[in-house]
Amino acid sequence: MSDPEPCRMKHTEDPEEQRDQMKVLSEVKEESEELNEVKEKHHVKREKPLSRSKNKNTFLKKRRAKKSTTCTQCGKSFTTKHSLDVHMRVHTGEKPFMCAQCEKTFSDKQSLKIHMRVHTGEKPHVCNQCGKSFSQLAHLNAHMRIHTGEKPFTCNQCGNSFSQSSSLNFHMRIHTGEKPFTCNQCGNSFSKSSSLNSHMRIHTGEKPFTCDQCSKTFLRASNLKAHLTVHTKEKPHSCSECGKSFSLLYRLQVHQRIHTGVGVHMCFECEKIFSTAQNLKLHQRIHTGEKPYKCSHCDKRFRDPSSLKKHEKIHTGEQPYKCSHCDKRFSRSAHLIKHEKIHTGGKPYKCSHCDKRFSRSANLIKHERIHTGEKPYKCSHCEKRCSRSEHLKAHERIHTGEKPYKCSHCDKRFSMSSNLKTHEKIHTGENPYKCSHCDKRFSQSSYLKRHERIHSREKPHTCDQCEKSFSFKTHLKRHMKIHAVEKPHRYSLKSRPDGREQERKNRSQKICLLPSV
Repeated sequence: MSDPEPCRMKHTEDPEEQRDQMKVLSEVKEESEELNEVKEKHHVKREKPLSRSKNKNTFLKKRRAKKSTTCTQCGKSFTTKHSLDVHMRVHTGEKPFMCAQCEKTFSDKQSLKIHMRVHTGEKPHVCNQCGKSFSQLAHLNAHMRIHTGEKPFTCNQCGNSFSQSSSLNFHMRIHTGEKPFTCNQCGNSFSKSSSLNSHMRIHTGEKPFTCDQCSKTFLRASNLKAHLTVHTKEKPHSCSECGKSFSLLYRLQVHQRIHTGVGVHMCFECEKIFSTAQNLKLHQRIHTGEKPYKCSHCDKRFRDPSSLKKHEKIHTGEQPYKCSHCDKRFSRSAHLIKHEKIHTGGKPYKCSHCDKRFSRSANLIKHERIHTGEKPYKCSHCEKRCSRSEHLKAHERIHTGEKPYKCSHCDKRFSMSSNLKTHEKIHTGENPYKCSHCDKRFSQSSYLKRHERIHSREKPHTCDQCEKSFSFKTHLKRHMKIHAVEKPHRYSLKSRPDGREQERKNRSQKICLLPSV
């Protein structure tokens, strides 16, 4: 006679009900196996058997509870069923908690609560060292390592240590070469998602970071931060060797290589030293003549992208740098800095040979070459040397015949931009320089300066032979021919039939001839 069945499944067509019944039978079977296992364990150890059903049920309940809080996907265990349910959303992708402000969804309520601080601006976690506030405790803990210097995350490849695990993860991609983030426009790959996001702005043209001083926009926040030092004039990073100050730390670090000699790069053509390989590469284009960057508006080419960018502002008319003292605007920050010294009157750089002062160190260096006679720039076509690079550039156009500056009113071309500006005033009739003594106006400041000597009677040009002074250099040159025994005119004074030669002799001998009665 067979044993009666403990349970008979009711036949049903519903597959969902069949699955539930199979699960119940499976659990009953597992409990039976676990109970036998417990009995065997106690039998082997020769302990008092679990005779009471209460003890059996308590043990089985603990075993079932342990199994019910273990993730079936990854094997991770949790102390409560609720924690397991929350964890399972990692695998299912379920995010039931939605932000009412931006509709962003989260897998648990705590994450939503932390996110809401983005909108409310709440930062409850405060650093007791510097007073900085954070919206999350984890961010505060990571920040505290700046003060403690703790770097608990170490690379097993090179031994570099990091204060955050995320920094170590990013660093490891240097060794593995992993670049999981790929641009769908050009195929370039990146190790960080933030790097990809920044790169995508090149394609979209988006510049989300705007300067509140001049409205200039930037691709990256770091670029904006660097730009703001133009307006604030702040240079907090000083070199301990020479005292030179910098607005950005990395610029100081690059500069310090000049003193330490570490990472210095030398040009083998002229033996000039550079602190970075990039600067050396740009410099070498002077020797090779390479100009890979072409203007999209004209045919002019440039050695580096920054020079191209500056040049293109001529075509676009962009002038993002505004003077804080007046309404004048500039296309370059260097021009703004130079201009603002007109208002402040600051000329901190004094010549060591004379009392002349300058607002820029570069101008002082150029000026001192007048005293030293230094001419470091040599023409590649002849032996002529120049004290300034711009003078050399202008000179070499004599050999090349290049005249890049064309008049917008006629077809005349010029080798120098200053000559073009002077020429265009002929067409416009512009005479911006007015004499302070009379109403006469001039197209050039040099013409005004010469004219004002008539009023002031200033004679700055002195003959070194007889100490006679002249208002104009051309008059001095003509006078010097008398000492050189040259004929300043087509005919000598002696050959003239009007008796002027005799009069000149009489004047030189201080003879006064009275008229005959």
